[in-house]
Amino acid sequence: MSTWLLSGLGLLILLLAGDALVRGAVNLSLRLGVPALIVSLTIVAFGTSAPELLIAISALKENAPGIALGNVVGSNTANILLVLGLPALLATLHTSECNSRRNYVFMLMATVLFIGLAFCGTFTFFSGLILLAALGFVLLNAFREAKAHRKACGEACVGEELEGLEEADPDMPYWKVSFYLILGLIGLPMGAHLLVDNATIIARTYGVSETVIGLTLIAVGTSLPELATTVMAALRRQADVALGNVIGSNMFNLLAIIGIATWFGRIPVDPEFLQFDLWVMLGASLLLAPFVFFKQDISRIWGLVLTFLYVLYVTVLLV
Repeated sequence: MSTWLLSGLGLLILLLAGDALVRGAVNLSLRLGVPALIVSLTIVAFGTSAPELLIAISALKENAPGIALGNVVGSNTANILLVLGLPALLATLHTSECNSRRNYVFMLMATVLFIGLAFCGTFTFFSGLILLAALGFVLLNAFREAKAHRKACGEACVGEELEGLEEADPDMPYWKVSFYLILGLIGLPMGAHLLVDNATIIARTYGVSETVIGLTLIAVGTSLPELATTVMAALRRQADVALGNVIGSNMFNLLAIIGIATWFGRIPVDPEFLQFDLWVMLGASLLLAPFVFFKQDISRIWGLVLTFLYVLYVTVLLV
């Protein structure tokens, strides 16, 4: 079987296993009485980032740190330009109705912190602790805000939280919960190993750096769950879900993925990242400002612009 097919198989296993893990973890937590609020802030967020995390760990074990860092930076750029751009071509995202200012500011702060640590030359265990401390602050703030919201609106909020969790089924039997958990825990490392191994072979065969493979092939692949979620949100006119999905995913990628990955080894930063890719990621993040602060909708024209910018970025990388 060719390396391309094996890479695709690894990616497919990753996506299916990640979905299974989220479903199992969410429903186990609800069956044990953990509030849906806590589940959405922690388990779902970590679960949807599990493919990126496993890829980062596998890449470090395979001595391919460029893939680990490229995947995170590339995913964040793809999340904004591609994951918001393509759905906007199908239907206007009415982001003017969203109130995402606080989380967007946190995302920008996380991006600047990440870039600052990158200029140290290597992400070390200490760098990881700083990133995880920032993640803890963001989660604590989100928890307090959500707790205040629940106190203000009472029991009606419980129903809202469950509606926001598509994976939630309070009546799911324990055998089914266990099946999803086992499927996810076995599939994630298997898929990550397949994808990283074969993506590395592709990179060496075609003379493309591991960093570029991480920034493009793997980054787009691991952004597919976010893309699927955003397409459905656009069609259902749920712009808050689409924008919140991207902002939350980007924060977790920067703070949690690299933060945890540094436990498994140091991550040197390729000079190309410092000169180009990190600034593209920051620029893409700043492009969201008009939609967040000035109540602009992401229209089809904007969708075309965002998608074109992503295609241009990938073209520059590959050429």
